[in-house]
Amino acid sequence: MTMSKRIFSSIVLSAAILALFCVGASAQTYGSYTPYSIFAVGDLASPGTAYNKSMAGVGIAGRSHRFLNPLNPAAVTARDSLAFMADFSLLQDNKIFRQGDLRSGSNTMNMSGAMISFPIWRSSAMMLGIQPYSDTGYGYGYSFTDPNIIGQAGNVAYTATGKGSIYQIFASAGVTFWRRLSIGAEFIYHFGKIEKTFTETFSNSSYNGASNGHTLQLTAPAGKFGVQYEQPMGARSSMIIGATYKTAANLKGNVTSYRFSTGTAASDTLYFKSGAPDVSLASEIGVGLSYRYGDKLMVEADYTRSDWRGRGIDTREGFTGNLSTGAGLSSFAASVCEAYRLGVEFVPARNDIRYYYRKIAYRAGVYWKNDYYTLDNNKINAYGITLGATLPVFPGYNGITIGMDFGQRGSMKDNMIRETYVNFSIGFNLFDIWFQKHQYQ
Repeated sequence: MTMSKRIFSSIVLSAAILALFCVGASAQTYGSYTPYSIFAVGDLASPGTAYNKSMAGVGIAGRSHRFLNPLNPAAVTARDSLAFMADFSLLQDNKIFRQGDLRSGSNTMNMSGAMISFPIWRSSAMMLGIQPYSDTGYGYGYSFTDPNIIGQAGNVAYTATGKGSIYQIFASAGVTFWRRLSIGAEFIYHFGKIEKTFTETFSNSSYNGASNGHTLQLTAPAGKFGVQYEQPMGARSSMIIGATYKTAANLKGNVTSYRFSTGTAASDTLYFKSGAPDVSLASEIGVGLSYRYGDKLMVEADYTRSDWRGRGIDTREGFTGNLSTGAGLSSFAASVCEAYRLGVEFVPARNDIRYYYRKIAYRAGVYWKNDYYTLDNNKINAYGITLGATLPVFPGYNGITIGMDFGQRGSMKDNMIRETYVNFSIGFNLFDIWFQKHQYQ
């Protein structure tokens, strides 16, 4: 295949992957499903590709010329200088919810990222991609049991539903100096739509039902900066320290809040308001430290922190979960979001010519994090373990990455909901040489 045909086929393949991601994302009813996504901008997506997820989400100090790492824009330069690379990932989410004696479950599947990377000039490179930022998905209901209400108004039912996602398109570029210091910058554009609806219905036709809800059409530009420094520690090992900073993002667009009554008695608009969100996404800092021994072992630890207090998510209509707070509803307040992650990768013998299983990259990780808000002054913590592997597909660094995430979020105290989940991720790592000169035609 000539160089021009190879480049063209690579670009077409990447465009198809990105288009498939967008079509699949728009077709999904729920990108994720959890009652906790009723608040703010929903459930924040787990970071990175299937490669990152299989190691608990680390990547701030990770550098690999075999895999794309979107967690630090400085890592884009860790690559073959002649290579074109792409990654496409899927996430399958399984949850069991428990609140008191009540139990339920959910299963969803969604695309979790698509990205491409290519060299620019010498030690510089670029990456383009799209991935979820947050997902909203919930649906529940209950009936009023107070005999005083039922005796006068008949059966009364309440239901709540929500769906939608915020995605982020990003373009990052990085450059390496003196073969040790890498810096990168990234432009991020958030966009998406979230719909939340709450209804009350009466079996007695002489009473009107009520429906209130919010439609959030949101956009927000942001930036991210990263640095990595690699210090050799002998002939085959090295230590890498990395850091990232993502800027805050002021949400633009429109938030519509409404309440109206419907029924045989009469129909009327009780409340309607439309305007700017007046809310911002929090900035985030991250630091990481990794140790690598040749092409055999890699260990990394990351820490991230973002402060959501004062961003408006707990005071603005459309973000607080219902039209108004109080009246027996949970007290929702913005908080500080923190995460600790530890991941390890081990390859028995990358170049073994006899046994395929020795070429496989095996991974594991553990993490602990807390959400960006509290309920009734209770923090929403999550912890879990991850397992995964990359099955090499020759030639080059092509591979299929599979990962599993076993964890738990929340607790059952104060009538809260506990989530137990098992998530499966799969990623397709594509690799191709662009500018290789052939000796023979």
